[in-house]
Amino acid sequence: MFTELTEAKKNLQKKGFLDMEVDVRLDLFAEIERLKKEKNAIILAHYYQEPDIQDVADYIGDSLGLSQQAAKTDADIIVFAGVHFMAETAKILSPQKKVLLPDLKAGCSLADSAPPELFARFKAQYPDHLVISYINCSAGIKALSDIICTSSNAEKIIEAVPKDQPIIFAPDRNLGSYLVKKTGRDMVLWNGACMVHEIFSLEKITKLKVRHPKAKIIAHPECEAPILAIADFIGSTTGLLKFTQRDDAQEYIVVTETGILHQMQKENPNKTFIPAPPNNACACNDCPHMKLNTLEKLYLCMEYEQPEITMDEALRVAAKRPIDRMLEISAQAGL
Repeated sequence: MFTELTEAKKNLQKKGFLDMEVDVRLDLFAEIERLKKEKNAIILAHYYQEPDIQDVADYIGDSLGLSQQAAKTDADIIVFAGVHFMAETAKILSPQKKVLLPDLKAGCSLADSAPPELFARFKAQYPDHLVISYINCSAGIKALSDIICTSSNAEKIIEAVPKDQPIIFAPDRNLGSYLVKKTGRDMVLWNGACMVHEIFSLEKITKLKVRHPKAKIIAHPECEAPILAIADFIGSTTGLLKFTQRDDAQEYIVVTETGILHQMQKENPNKTFIPAPPNNACACNDCPHMKLNTLEKLYLCMEYEQPEITMDEALRVAAKRPIDRMLEISAQAGL
């Protein structure tokens, strides 16, 4: 075991996770619960994680809820079952805590679409503009921003900015375009996007609606405008979940990453949820980065406390300011 662990740690940066065999006889659910108690650890999981991970998590949520939980937890270790920028955000908010991510390769196509050095040059072209960045971005982009937002609070954040203040919105052009329509603000948009939300097929969704005429189409605002135009409801991941709980329809075509369907089905066992198909041969749309995390990787990262998220302190402090501003505005708005 010692040799295997040494080798796994040596290859950690290359592989992104502890590549070790897990005894198939282990009850991983029980082992993870044991480790949580022994290490005073908390597991924060995004809605897009696989169902097993959602079921062992202490808190399941979208980016806003996860940020708030990371900021207030008294655990010694935060295990972030999500993607890299989310674990980074937890470290930014809780520098004294150990933050673990089961697989360092769990990145984000949207975050990757905004390299900080290119964005800095872009920002310099608009010196009078205030920068509002969607939380799905790297610590480097957060450090270049004035306020962070999530899909849950973006509208409130923009409305909190004086109407005569010009705004750059980054990195998601689809969410930005949606917010321009919602708020009437003429924002400068960075040209980034999420690969998952960009490949939904309008044609296939339209055909699904013909086969399920009573189904409501519910969509995340990261989707492209033609998809949003046919949606009965548009909202953040949490917003979509809450809508299905209060709405009286019995069928929904869900246009976001399929991980949320697990919670929708748990909360609404008598309703039907149909994953919207992407523009490829697949029947549903999974985020390949989110799904890199597995129960086995989660267990190993808790057992050996690797991989750990670390960060330069100057970068952390610079990235924290716009997040604090977001949390402050969100609290004032009752979010």
